[in-house]
Amino acid sequence: MPTLIETLAGIPAETRLGQALTMRAEILRLSEAAHDAVLLPREQGGLSHGLRAALAARMCRHLGDDALAAHYDSYVAHSEDLDVASLAYPGGTCGHQLQDAMARHADLLTLEPRKATRSDIEALKAAGLGEADIVRLSELAAFVNYQLRVVAGFKLLKQVAAQ
Repeated sequence: MPTLIETLAGIPAETRLGQALTMRAEILRLSEAAHDAVLLPREQGGLSHGLRAALAARMCRHLGDDALAAHYDSYVAHSEDLDVASLAYPGGTCGHQLQDAMARHADLLTLEPRKATRSDIEALKAAGLGEADIVRLSELAAFVNYQLRVVAGFKLLKQVAAQ
């Protein structure tokens, strides 16, 4: 069964690129496990599953991956946190100071990660986010941005291979 990354990249298993991916099955399996760990952890902390999915969809939309955004939207739609659905869109807010601050931070880590400074962490703390949840938010942003770049890279390889 193909992983989410393989499905989104749309690389047929019978192609040379598909065969190369098969040789990297463990990396793709670990990526799938990381997806589950950051999106649906047993210990949610201050980031509910719905909030995590909304922020993930937002990051995907920032980088133009509608298919991956739709994947995360499906988690939002099936969560009990429908009040965070507006955070799934760039510029969207939900009127909750802490969650809106997390969305702004996710934007920063997605669009301009090199500009993130200690003052950005202090702003999250001032909004009421604890250190463990800052780590959780950073892990989510790191994984989703990794996932976006891997899918984009595979799609590019697919295009080059088709030429």
